[in-house]
Amino acid sequence: MNKITNHMPTAELQALDAAHHMHPFTANAALGKKGARIMTQGKGVWLTDSEGNKIIDGMAGLWCVNIGYGRPELGEVAKRQMDELAYYNTFFQTSHVPAIALAAKIAELAPEGMNHTFFAGSGSEANDTNIRLVRRYWDIKGQPEKRIIIARTNGYHGSTIGGGSLGGMSGIHAHGGKIAGVVHIGEPNYWDQGGDMTPEAFGLMRAQELEKMILNLGVENVAAFIGEPVQGAGGVIIPPSSYWPEIQRIVDKYGILLIADEVITGFGRTGNWFGSQTFGIKPHIMTIAKGLSSGYQPIGGSIVCDEVAAVLGSDEFNHGYTYSGHPVAAAVALENLRIMQEEKIVEHVRDVAHPYLKAKWEALADHPMVGDAQLVGLMGSIALTPNKEKRAKFSSDTGTVGYRCRERCFANNLIMRHVGDRMIIAPPLVITPEEIDVLIARAKTSLDECYAGLKADGLFK
Repeated sequence: MNKITNHMPTAELQALDAAHHMHPFTANAALGKKGARIMTQGKGVWLTDSEGNKIIDGMAGLWCVNIGYGRPELGEVAKRQMDELAYYNTFFQTSHVPAIALAAKIAELAPEGMNHTFFAGSGSEANDTNIRLVRRYWDIKGQPEKRIIIARTNGYHGSTIGGGSLGGMSGIHAHGGKIAGVVHIGEPNYWDQGGDMTPEAFGLMRAQELEKMILNLGVENVAAFIGEPVQGAGGVIIPPSSYWPEIQRIVDKYGILLIADEVITGFGRTGNWFGSQTFGIKPHIMTIAKGLSSGYQPIGGSIVCDEVAAVLGSDEFNHGYTYSGHPVAAAVALENLRIMQEEKIVEHVRDVAHPYLKAKWEALADHPMVGDAQLVGLMGSIALTPNKEKRAKFSSDTGTVGYRCRERCFANNLIMRHVGDRMIIAPPLVITPEEIDVLIARAKTSLDECYAGLKADGLFK
């Protein structure tokens, strides 16, 4: 086979892709007939495809390219580390400088008392770690029956069998089932499920489902509660202000562990280093990945509080991965965090990008088929509806309208994802006001085109 390069015709690349590459979360036969869009370059918030189109990436890759594409410093660090020590594990009473330095840097950035990191290769792996970690914690404390983890419907914690079980997405459970010992309560999705309640009353009601579940299961059987500060893949569900304080009260009252899944919300996405800081959450464990390296290398981990780490450290913890704390991935992540600190990227989100985007994003609610537009930091969602006042759903299958809108975005060289009939964004954190203007303009054009198409097809009256 000849060498495959960016300079090959798109059709040839698509044919090879269809013949040999199995895509995640995809009906591969259908994609093979359509042909994948081939991305060839990235710089800042912009991607270039094999046809030369310039695309603004409203999703930062997969919620991860926080510092933007094309930073040569990270490649230079990776090469230096490969030349010096390409790989060694952290089993067998060994360590290496990149893992040590990264763990120390994470402790510096994390909330007070969160001083220990168990590394993994991804957020999914880290959440699998958390299952074993919390069960082993209670086992060492002489309460091995505390094994149940409570999570939320429509939450997302990865797609491994463990992470997928923690997540509350039925489509994932349908493809292979889920492990025992995980139960789910309702999500704080006010737009879809709040009815006539106020947002604050709804948030309290949903949080109090946790207390009811703990009492129903028996506190002696419950190990932990896990939740994303903002549900990302579930549609950027920003909880009412009453929600997280009540969750915190409940976990504190019953003495169960709180896991904040910060895979998306960590490393600046919400305008603070961690979403837990934005929402006043005090977790025992935080799951991290994505923004830790800005996606330049696969790496994740569990940040563990001092008390839990002390218990786990008192005995064997039979768990780990070949690539836990991989030296190249750790070195790249450390360089990513250096750039974020020195260039004040978190401050840019909080003081520049968020306030500028907020007004323009929320103004999209004036569009005839947008019922709600919310934003925290640089992650936002708009709910598509045929009737704003009734917060109605479309009569077509859930997601049909969202998919049509996403296709118009893609045609207009904007990556904006759909989750059901919600449209969501999470652009690179380095996005400028001028680039926000482009994103909003293309989003409006796409909404207008989708609206016109729905009216023509009789789906919007």
